[in-house]
Amino acid sequence: MTPAAPAVLDAAATLAADLADAAGNVVRRYFRQSVEIIDKDDASPVTIADREAEAAMRRLITQRFPDHGVLGEEHGPDRTDAEWVWVLDPIDGTKSFISGVPLFGTLIALLHQGRPVLGVLDQPISRERWLGGQGRPTTFNGQPVRARACADLARATIFSTTPAMFDAVDRPRFDAVADGAKLVRYGADCYAYGLVASGFVDAVIEGSLKPYDYCAHVPIIEGAGGIVTDWQGNVPGLTSDGRIIAAGDRALHARLVERLN
Repeated sequence: MTPAAPAVLDAAATLAADLADAAGNVVRRYFRQSVEIIDKDDASPVTIADREAEAAMRRLITQRFPDHGVLGEEHGPDRTDAEWVWVLDPIDGTKSFISGVPLFGTLIALLHQGRPVLGVLDQPISRERWLGGQGRPTTFNGQPVRARACADLARATIFSTTPAMFDAVDRPRFDAVADGAKLVRYGADCYAYGLVASGFVDAVIEGSLKPYDYCAHVPIIEGAGGIVTDWQGNVPGLTSDGRIIAAGDRALHARLVERLN
């Protein structure tokens, strides 16, 4: 894979911060307010906050990078065959958002030739932001962070959004990992990936995700010394099957891939 041009990454990182600011301004206005909850075709919830936040981000992208493609959870794909494609999830964890739980986040990724090269995880209520870029150290609110070493599953803290996200085939495979871990926790949505990058959680294992759920995490965790792949060990992109492993320690990641398979 050809490395992304540093000048483009610099400009994109500036835009990504502005996108997170724009989305956060919308989300904060609706958080813990009475808003209509709409059930989408897949039965997942969406609100006016999700849709307005994504629309605000897409307007900025069009203004600054009109030749870039965009894939957003709420407003669909636009030229996703372009060299550069933004992948947006305005509120990852809408169920937490509508429940008043501040563990959701805005996820922003930029893909170059199909590979995630820039990622932002922004928690707009606590105003916490992780930023990762190809070949650059990941930062948390502007300060470098590092994933912690933990090669032994028996000492590892593992997160997942919910065990219900695994189907009948994958649930026993996840349970085989969970049974060997020191601590297993659920319910943090995208926030758990930021905790991997900051060295508080050792791995996140999930299934049935969409590209806007995981693309931003790839450069964030890689820039902190970790790794994000699918369950087969491949770098995830737009066509991945949605089963994701994010680990702060590469040796632990290898053990997780082996056990899940």
